[in-house]
Amino acid sequence: MQLFIHLIGRYSLLGVVLSGLLGGAALIAAPDTKPALALPAPTWQLFDLAGQAVSSDQFKGKVVVVDFWATWCPPCVAEIPGYIALQKKYAAQGLVIIGVSLDRKGPSAVREFAIARGMNYTIVMGDDASVEAFGGIDAIPTTFLINRRGVIVHKKIGALSSEEYEKLVQQALQ
Repeated sequence: MQLFIHLIGRYSLLGVVLSGLLGGAALIAAPDTKPALALPAPTWQLFDLAGQAVSSDQFKGKVVVVDFWATWCPPCVAEIPGYIALQKKYAAQGLVIIGVSLDRKGPSAVREFAIARGMNYTIVMGDDASVEAFGGIDAIPTTFLINRRGVIVHKKIGALSSEEYEKLVQQALQ
């Protein structure tokens, strides 16, 4: 079953949805981290929860965390307080966190969720094109750390402790 979800997940959000519905937490219990990828980050344009266009071009020269997540994903939700803290602590140093919601209920449901949790970073609604631009998503959360030169320096599949991820962010900010 996991192989089936994995293969579907390479080609569409159906794999992400199936992962969540069929016990995806087991798929992402132990994070898979891939340091020093050194791949150029893709360009993308998505819409925030107010319907405004948000583009990767807006964040040139910044350190960017792109987190693919969903409101129904327990590990995704568990990481939110850490991202809130990172955004607050490092925004002045050039950190930008972008939450790419893969929820199918639409921006209004995600907006309610974000407000209830005090999410202080940009949330956009993902689509199949954004998932494919990043090489496909096998499970959520999947998070990319992009340095100031626009290079992906780390990919994380699954949840990672706030403390461990903060160390990676600090390195990228230097």
